Amino acid sequence: MTRNVRLAAIKSFFRFLEYRQPAALEHVRRVLAIPFKKTDQRLVPYLLREELQAVLDAPDPATRDGIRDRAMLHLAVCAGLRVSELTGLNIEDIDLSSMSIRVLGKGRRERTLPLWKTTAAALRAWLAVRGRVAAPEVFVNARGEPLSRWGFAYLLKQHAATAARAHPGLNKKRISPHVLRHTCAMIILQATQDIRKVSLWLGHATLTTTEIYTRGDPTEKLDAMESIVPPHLRRGAFQPSDRLIALLKRPS
Repeated sequence: MTRNVRLAAIKSFFRFLEYRQPAALEHVRRVLAIPFKKTDQRLVPYLLREELQAVLDAPDPATRDGIRDRAMLHLAVCAGLRVSELTGLNIEDIDLSSMSIRVLGKGRRERTLPLWKTTAAALRAWLAVRGRVAAPEVFVNARGEPLSRWGFAYLLKQHAATAARAHPGLNKKRISPHVLRHTCAMIILQATQDIRKVSLWLGHATLTTTEIYTRGDPTEKLDAMESIVPPHLRRGAFQPSDRLIALLKRPS
């Protein structure tokens, strides 16, 4: 556990005490004023188009589990879902007639997202073989129980290993459920060039959270470079001095 994680837990506890122990208010405020340690802000990891396609193609569509996993992976990328949103998605949240889903995200904020045709087709195939189970969740295991977030992470790891056989570069990447979310964000950003649409798609509370994707998208920077008229480079020819010429001609 890092220092910032421990400090966040402590601050959360003291915010709980703030309104319950008025006598300790001064002490609580001193604790809440402790700054977090500054850390390096790394670029978000995401998959390139060929890498993503290899991961999406890894599940075997000739098996029930393969059909389920293919639908899960396509939906995770298409909608940019958090793993809890993906595993918590219910049957009633899917509207295949309008090719959309309703997602309940952080802070109980709801959002409706459209589905790519390929994603809707993958979902239809899974719902056709899912069978009647008691669990309302869309994705269930062989026993008809809701698939857990750890279960999805395990399956993703297995499929990433399969995809790495065709694309060895994937062996150098740590592919987690959140990497699929980052990949979706980069796809939306490159397609729309609008950070606000990315924020709405991912269900972020503020644009500040979404700004990390602009630092990792090279196409946005290239577009900016092409739209800029750079200052002129002053023309000129170098004229060496007599002293420099004499020095160069001096025998060593």
